[in-house]
Amino acid sequence: MSESDTPSGIGRFLTLADTAEVLNISLGQAYSLVRSGELPAIKVGGQGRWRVENTVLEGYIEKLYEESRRLALWKQADYSSGEEVAFLRPGAGTE
Repeated sequence: MSESDTPSGIGRFLTLADTAEVLNISLGQAYSLVRSGELPAIKVGGQGRWRVENTVLEGYIEKLYEESRRLALWKQADYSSGEEVAFLRPGAGTE
């Protein structure tokens, strides 16, 4: 697979520096995301350099968008009495 085969035009795996740049965060923050397991990554090579697969990073970003969307809906539910968003409230329907 060549670099041009990937959707973003870069290689399949990103360094932590590349990952930090995509997310617009510091290298230390990217390292923390990987070390905590929040952002899946692999260690490759003799020195065990962290690499994040392009598709994994895109999935992580999509997950964050979904979490933000759900949080926004949940906050809307706090201001409304509509049942259409009741499923987002913790414990809804278990009473």
